[in-house]
Amino acid sequence: MALLVDIVKQLSLARSVEQIMAIVRHGARELTSADGATFILRDGDLCHYADEDAIEPLWKGQRFPMSACVSGWVMLQRTPAVIPDIYQDPRVPVDAYRPTFVRSMAMVPIRSESPIGAIGNYWARPYRPSTDEVSLLQALADTTSVAIENVQTLQELEHRVQERTAALREANAGLEAFSYSVAHDLRAPLRAISGYSGLLADHHRSQLDAEGQGFLDRIGKSARRMEALIDDLIKLAHVGHGDVQHRTIDIGQLAHEIVGVLREQSPRAGMTVRIATGLKVVGDLGLLRVVLENLLSNAWKYTLRRDDALIDLQGAPTADGQLVCQVRDNGVGFDMTAAEHLFEPFKRLHGDVEFAGTGIGLAIVRRAIHRMGGRLWAESEKDRGATFYFALPLGRG
Repeated sequence: MALLVDIVKQLSLARSVEQIMAIVRHGARELTSADGATFILRDGDLCHYADEDAIEPLWKGQRFPMSACVSGWVMLQRTPAVIPDIYQDPRVPVDAYRPTFVRSMAMVPIRSESPIGAIGNYWARPYRPSTDEVSLLQALADTTSVAIENVQTLQELEHRVQERTAALREANAGLEAFSYSVAHDLRAPLRAISGYSGLLADHHRSQLDAEGQGFLDRIGKSARRMEALIDDLIKLAHVGHGDVQHRTIDIGQLAHEIVGVLREQSPRAGMTVRIATGLKVVGDLGLLRVVLENLLSNAWKYTLRRDDALIDLQGAPTADGQLVCQVRDNGVGFDMTAAEHLFEPFKRLHGDVEFAGTGIGLAIVRRAIHRMGGRLWAESEKDRGATFYFALPLGRG
């Protein structure tokens, strides 16, 4: 009984019919101290001797009519067959057995209702297995039936998941291609709007009254916002494509380059930036640049109201070989109850009046981190700053 329990445990972990057959062919022999065992699967009107474990070869890989073999009989009758002497039982096709070592046998169906196969045990001597031995063999067959059904269910679910994943990828690829095409095609008319509104402002502004000048300013502001939105849409599409080139990258060095650009473009008195040394990860240089540009520029923007603004980039290795990097600021922060939407495209936790933006930057960050096989999350408290974390494989050297 202990042996049967161990076999059942093994079957519960099987993930393919091949694994099930390998477990059963060995287990069936051990349960009854048989000289051979076969695993038979029903194949229409044929019995397929799919696998075996025996002292000499039997019929592995062969198929026989259901009406011409004992395995077919037990499946059709849905009951075990015990044959102490194969030459004395009319159910046995003796010509098929004569070249083998088999002198006695026991066969049980796999599943009593609509059997899907059978398990056969064979002895090289006349032998009548006990009622307990046949019961053990039938219990193994019943468990085998459940294991096969579980594997089939699992494979069907995996197939459905694969189909669904493929459909989602195709849909996302189509959506990205459409977004890129639309964004790219909008650039030409947007340049015309920006260009002509600029000419109007340069040469005819004085001819407009205050209301007209206000309209002109709104056109220019909206055109610039649209241009930023188009740029970000194209970046989002680009981040999702192309090969990822993994190599060791110095996060600190890259961050210093980006902060240098931010200081030139938007000088800030009282801004303190702390960047730890020795932060090395394995990732794609282009994708990491996109990640740090967005996280650091956001921290730069959302600390604008602070006279003692601080941006702190640190990192710590983990036990599983990752480096968790954090970009922390003491800016306006955000409410964690809305954090689930933080990395979704066009979802902004602050209005345009407070802080300009397109709502795509953090979606770009998430996509870039995921493409490198990393993790991304954030913590914050309103009016007390925010911390963004990303984890990537630790770099060496």
